[in-house]
Amino acid sequence: MLHRFATAAAVCMLIPMGATPLASADPGDPAAPPVADAGAPPPPPPADNGVVASEVPGIAKTPDGRTLTVAAKDETQLPVAPLTTSLSSRDWLVGGTFTGTTTGSVNGGSLETGYQIGCGVEMDKIKLNGSVGATLGNGSLTTTGVSLPGSISFPIQGQVEVEPRPGTITNVVVDKKTFKGTSSRITLKDIHIKVDNCVGASSLRSYAVLTSSGTDSDDIVAYYGVTKVF
Repeated sequence: MLHRFATAAAVCMLIPMGATPLASADPGDPAAPPVADAGAPPPPPPADNGVVASEVPGIAKTPDGRTLTVAAKDETQLPVAPLTTSLSSRDWLVGGTFTGTTTGSVNGGSLETGYQIGCGVEMDKIKLNGSVGATLGNGSLTTTGVSLPGSISFPIQGQVEVEPRPGTITNVVVDKKTFKGTSSRITLKDIHIKVDNCVGASSLRSYAVLTSSGTDSDDIVAYYGVTKVF
């Protein structure tokens, strides 16, 4: 009796120690992770939504102990097709919030916001150079002995001359706000910025200039955003 009980107890102790089969994911299971196709082309890049990161604020300490801060946030710069449909035109849809603050006793100041446009090569002007000439060919003798004039040709030669010049940087002022307190804000939304006669690569960045006016002095600090190349 004791021998049979010991054998049954030993069998019960061995059952939990058996190897547990590993669960395998069913390829048809919706919860299974997708298997990447090695021959599939890479997914296309996401569409440009115009979102641009802002740079660190511009901060200046004045000799009389005040602090000037100019900053930006929620900036957007989205290239759009120009209404002129010209290949030498550039158009952007921009936006953002620009703030300027100062500490201490001041008499107000101003906050200016805008954009700087860089163009690699500008097309200065186009000139058409041409010339027209007349050429008389050899005459011919008829049976009556009268010499008839030969053919006359009018060759036309012309060429188009394009005179490019080195690129420039254009400042476009969008708004300038004067204030009497210690802070000011300018918010832009869906503002068109356009430049013409640009045949090279172009770049765009925002800027903001804070001017704090004291009794007998002005203190100025500037902010420049991230440069985006198009």
